[in-house]
Amino acid sequence: MFAFIVRRIITTIPVMAFVALFVFSLLYIAPGDPAAVIAGDQASPADVEKIRQSLGLDRPYLVRFGEWFFRVLQGDLGTSIFTSLPVTQLIGQRIEPTVSLMVLTLILAVAIAVPLGVLAAWKAGTWIDRVVVAFAVFGFSVPVFVVGYLLAYTFALKLDWVPVQGYTPLSQGVWPWFKNLILPSITLGFVYIALIARITRASMLDVLQQDYIRTARSKGVAQNSILFVHALKNAAVPIITIIGIGVALLIGGAVVTESVFAIPGLGRLTLDAILRRDYPVIQGVVLIFSFVYVLVNLVIDLIYTLVDPRIRY
Repeated sequence: MFAFIVRRIITTIPVMAFVALFVFSLLYIAPGDPAAVIAGDQASPADVEKIRQSLGLDRPYLVRFGEWFFRVLQGDLGTSIFTSLPVTQLIGQRIEPTVSLMVLTLILAVAIAVPLGVLAAWKAGTWIDRVVVAFAVFGFSVPVFVVGYLLAYTFALKLDWVPVQGYTPLSQGVWPWFKNLILPSITLGFVYIALIARITRASMLDVLQQDYIRTARSKGVAQNSILFVHALKNAAVPIITIIGIGVALLIGGAVVTESVFAIPGLGRLTLDAILRRDYPVIQGVVLIFSFVYVLVNLVIDLIYTLVDPRIRY
């Protein structure tokens, strides 16, 4: 077990190195001259050259990457061009809303989607199954921003049940925090719920056809035990996989969701940085998101060994 964990951790090192190389290269693969874009149309050649020097674009690529990567290893992600504040400070100011949104979305998605998928598999071929499948198809078809505007219009503007925008820190109370995040979480998790429910249904349908499930039924084992103890445990690997992959959906959807609901998180920070061509901030946020995604996939790989010990061999 220990050897398996060490091997998985070692394999993430080259992945993160490649991610760092790609993130740093964003400054160079962006269309046009980044210095000219940042300086604006009215800037003189001297102004553009100053910005090029401040960004290090006048030095060799590998030298610049080595210096940047060494600073990243020390926790220095650079300085914002627009605010002149350290990127780590900007991320620290915005990280709580994004983490709260993603964690709440993940909890709601798993709590709703897994029982839905199990129920659909148990009632395969019935109207319940067809409703769940239709919901899964609908969830993939509707853009995130459409869901967000519909929910905000219905439950915030018309019914006035929850705030329409903004974020309340958890330190000011669990209920105000939850009220501000429930609509964004449902919006962000809409596609995620559909995806997990569909995979859960498919995986459960396969497991419920196995001989040991028929044996358990013939012995009079309760239906709940068959579904949630025997079947779900053996169907868990594909479900866990899709939960891990779905984190990418949460990261990408956070940008849109935070913009719709005016949540001051990392997604909104990323969008503002893109509009301002603030490349150090873009690099820092993308690097953090990439690291989180790689870390989540590492955790998923380790959870596999708990669900199915054969995987570690």
